Amino acid sequence: MNSKLNRAFVVLLLKISLPIVLMALGTGGAWWLIAHKTEVDEAKIKKVKHEPPTVAVATAKRETLRLDVISQGVVAPKVEIDVVAEVSGKVVKAHPGFAPGGHFRKGEMLVMIDPRDYEFAVTRANAAVAEAYKELLREREEALQAESEWQALGSGKATEYVLHKPQLKEREAKLAAAESDWAAAKLQVERCRLIAPFDGWVRDKRVLAGQYLSAGEKVAKIYADASAEVRLPIASDQLEFLELSALSSNSQNGPEVRFTAHFGGKERIWDGRIVRTTSSLDDKNALLYAVAEIPNAFKALDNQIALMPGQFVRASIAGIERFDLLSLPKSALFGGNQVYSIDQQDKLKLHRIQILRTENDRIIISEGVASGERIVVGGMELPIAGMKVKTADAGVAPKSVSTAELTPSR
Repeated sequence: MNSKLNRAFVVLLLKISLPIVLMALGTGGAWWLIAHKTEVDEAKIKKVKHEPPTVAVATAKRETLRLDVISQGVVAPKVEIDVVAEVSGKVVKAHPGFAPGGHFRKGEMLVMIDPRDYEFAVTRANAAVAEAYKELLREREEALQAESEWQALGSGKATEYVLHKPQLKEREAKLAAAESDWAAAKLQVERCRLIAPFDGWVRDKRVLAGQYLSAGEKVAKIYADASAEVRLPIASDQLEFLELSALSSNSQNGPEVRFTAHFGGKERIWDGRIVRTTSSLDDKNALLYAVAEIPNAFKALDNQIALMPGQFVRASIAGIERFDLLSLPKSALFGGNQVYSIDQQDKLKLHRIQILRTENDRIIISEGVASGERIVVGGMELPIAGMKVKTADAGVAPKSVSTAELTPSR
């Protein structure tokens, strides 16, 4: 009985004392961790305070920059026309290349319409000319005879009718009309042959051999292979970077344009020039459209690939040159229009800048930074004016800044 009471007492004592012991151990351990953590954090803070952050810098330098304008557009032929039948008839012959994508030379026949009916008309008109000429000759003889008879038998002044002058003019007019009909009939025969007015390509064919055509019916759409045009949209805020005033006097003085497109995984280049612009901004999007011309765009010259109508191309329009600008990597920009420089004491100094233009990898600055200043371009996310910093070794760029950014190109 006593042993059972002792065991129960021991169990009860353990239940009461064990939580108290565990709580005491936990409390002591927590105080120990807090005390040592504070010491470690204070040591770290002291160490950080004595170690300025390292930043990458680029030296600001005024330079001459050409402010090109980027645009894009679709290639279109400079000369493109519809071939239209001028006479009616059945198509009896066509050019071997008379098909979409087919090439032809200036002066070659594209389509021939059956000319026989028109040749018959020429024969009839020729006969009418001969008859009118015969009647004119007879009238001339009668006029000479009438004048001779009047001189021999008449008295006073003979009238023009008696001398056959009106009749002679009538015969002359009828001969001229007959000759005009003959020329018109010959012209209809010539119109049976649709001749290419330039070297070019067939873009769309709408007839086949054996098909009957009516006068005025469209036969094909063709374009010249001499030059192409590209309509380039330009935002109104980009116009200040282009010299377009010279276009009013001479289209050859327009800005040069470099076009690029990808063929077979490779970038190809074509050179052109702005030749004209629209007279006003577009009402819907406030864009000015400039038209650039690409010479020999549809010809494969000097191992150059020929362009095609409808081809999408990117364009870089040569801008004006400015002699007092400064370019910096985009990574130098903080807060939209602020950069930080490093003064003689290696402390950060805030500058509010005037950004003239933002490009893919750099910003163009017109005001706010002096030439020769060391500008922070990487290494800090939240700079503070007056903060002391260290600069990276010369030639070492931060991971977030490329070499191209540190050396702005013209």
